[in-house]
Amino acid sequence: MFDFEELDYQKTPHGEISLRRRAEPRLDGRIVYEVKLGDEFLMSSLFTESEVQLARLALAELKGEDLDILVGGLGLGYTAMAALESSAVGALTVVEVMAPVIDWHRRGLVPLGEPLVADPRSRLLQADFFALAMAPGNSFFEQQPGRQVDAVLLDIDHSPSHWLNPSNSGLYTETGLHSLACKIRPGGLFGLWSNEPPSEPFMQLLESQFASASSHVVSFPNPYQGGESSCTVYLAPVSA
Repeated sequence: MFDFEELDYQKTPHGEISLRRRAEPRLDGRIVYEVKLGDEFLMSSLFTESEVQLARLALAELKGEDLDILVGGLGLGYTAMAALESSAVGALTVVEVMAPVIDWHRRGLVPLGEPLVADPRSRLLQADFFALAMAPGNSFFEQQPGRQVDAVLLDIDHSPSHWLNPSNSGLYTETGLHSLACKIRPGGLFGLWSNEPPSEPFMQLLESQFASASSHVVSFPNPYQGGESSCTVYLAPVSA
């Protein structure tokens, strides 16, 4: 049994990114996968409940079959795989800017990589989600200009006011959200993960561009701090 292993390390235009696997002694040696960007921890397989609930809460609000879902941010794949749990999902596109993260899934270096890549409904697209979301037009897909999606599920920044890259901030404005909303079909939905408590100013901003907005606090055990921690899932439907 290993205690710690660095599975991959690569330099990218966004910084040095690494994938680590270790045994967590506080959880009887449970294997934990972690991603670091520089010195900052981006994600951990120990805390995935809110990422899963981002997909489940959003899909519970959608009607119909053969849904076309777009996920912004691949991470360790938990939001994407939770979306694929639903038989109503006909197509899933995951937009990820960092090539190494996509590579980890295709090589099976992370637990959900192989099933995610093998599902015929899923496609991993290396691109800048924010550039696509704020581009003119009503589609994320350059080759399919009329293709709107049924839902956009976004989990990239820490929160609407705490960004991985300052250039991402343009999305969290009236102009940015309006551009995003135009790419979602009537009756569709925008879902957003945040590591911070619900923000009333951001709720008002969502309501200015969508039919309504709601926030859902998702709690989960935190063995490092003891007790529970929580994240927020925002849902904003597009008028039918």
